[in-house]
Amino acid sequence: MDVRKISDDYSVSDQIAPDDMAAIKAAGFRAIMCNRPDGEDWGQPAYDAVAEAARAEGLEARWVPVMGGMVTPEAVNEVRAALEDMPGPILAYCRSGTRCAMLWSIVKHGELSSEQIVEATRTAGYDMSAIIRQLDCSGGA
Repeated sequence: MDVRKISDDYSVSDQIAPDDMAAIKAAGFRAIMCNRPDGEDWGQPAYDAVAEAARAEGLEARWVPVMGGMVTPEAVNEVRAALEDMPGPILAYCRSGTRCAMLWSIVKHGELSSEQIVEATRTAGYDMSAIIRQLDCSGGA
């Protein structure tokens, strides 16, 4: 796991596995969110197996699968609801963490300044400046 903190309530990671749940809980996370569709990569654990292990550790789990680069308004709304409803801190995961950082950026656009979003994601190792420029030009998500 390569956990990267975006905010006090939200971190992102590459793919996690069912046997990572004790470490995730020990790190203080209270929920996980998967942004990968099942079967995206060979050998990737199925969401249901990860969620079952998470729940066994007392973590809440949510699945908002987004195919790389294909963010729909429905997915943005589901991520927004997850961020509002789930107990924090949340660990979101996908193939590399980039998709999770992008979804957070889209949801937070308009709530945080563009500069705050770019800085938070840059500090975590992700460059969301292009997506934020797009959102700024289009008027938001």
